Amino acid sequence: MYDYLVVGAGLFGAVFAYEMTKKGRRCLVIDKREHIGGNIYTEEIEGIKVHKYGAHIFHTDNRKIWDYINKFAEFNRYTNCVVARYKDELYNLPFNMNTFNKLWGVITPAEAKKKIEAQRKEAGIITPSNLEEQALSLVGRDIYEKLIKGYTEKQWGKPAKELPAFIIKRLPVRFTYDNNYFNDKFQGIPVGGYTEIVEKMLEGCEVRLSADYFSDRDKYDGMADKVLFTGMIDEYFDFCYGNLEYRTLRFEHEMPDTDNFQGNAVVNYTEYDIPYTRIIEHKHFEFGNQKNTIITKEYPDVWKPGMEPYYPVNNDENNALYNKYLKLAENKKNVIFGGRLGMYRYMDMHNVIEEALICVGKEMEEAL
Repeated sequence: MYDYLVVGAGLFGAVFAYEMTKKGRRCLVIDKREHIGGNIYTEEIEGIKVHKYGAHIFHTDNRKIWDYINKFAEFNRYTNCVVARYKDELYNLPFNMNTFNKLWGVITPAEAKKKIEAQRKEAGIITPSNLEEQALSLVGRDIYEKLIKGYTEKQWGKPAKELPAFIIKRLPVRFTYDNNYFNDKFQGIPVGGYTEIVEKMLEGCEVRLSADYFSDRDKYDGMADKVLFTGMIDEYFDFCYGNLEYRTLRFEHEMPDTDNFQGNAVVNYTEYDIPYTRIIEHKHFEFGNQKNTIITKEYPDVWKPGMEPYYPVNNDENNALYNKYLKLAENKKNVIFGGRLGMYRYMDMHNVIEEALICVGKEMEEAL
């Protein structure tokens, strides 16, 4: 009936389905959620575009990818300037001269470098064996204690001393007064939200929502010549080698009685005693002047079966387990695995689009 069954109506699946439909292929797209868009889904509430699954800022250095996504939406000039809150102190992220001035009162880059170098020497760590030692060896104790330790331990659910050093192989340190979180040339938020982008991509496809692939796998497999699967690769193979590890997120959406709750789209809470890692105020993504506001508190948690997986935990143990599943996947000639969960790899949106286009290219080559 169809050339491709696309399991998952997120960005990877939508790009793949769009490209294949353009090439005359028939695509059926299914998703277990009640909406398209996956984790980039935005919902309009009280005139505000709400990022239901956390902040998504599109950014890339790749002109080809930027031009591609701009076919589906106009982007505003939003620049991601994150504020970090430690107790009652506010700092700019990533670490830059504004951060160092607030921490130590330094004015010049030379003064900031001297302060960081003194703290690095004081730590005296030559070969870091864990994340804490790695951070101390890179930026010293003040930055680590106020801006890294608590946030990281909440994010990963483990003490920093128990986390591997490779998680922060490097830390972005800028000796300029520049609060732009990303270095990428292109950056912005789509006017109208991300859901409209995915809607345009899926035009011409049949889309079925609240459709769980695993509830009737044989039926769905029989409906198409090939399957693009963007769910968890270990679940596809019935966890035969065991569970891969993921981190999940819980979101609490609130409507405070004010028109401006925090004055910034993203504020990170870096002390451990605050259970959430950040608060998102959605109207600021689009310079909104509504008389109300909506905020989202983001709580990281350990993933368990039945919960939504967000981040693969790409340590050595999990990567080795993924490679075992990858060998099984390579033998499934009629199944393609894509996206963060199917490829067990953290990817930003521009990476997802690029990988989906590569996947389409391979499919067309095989069809020749």
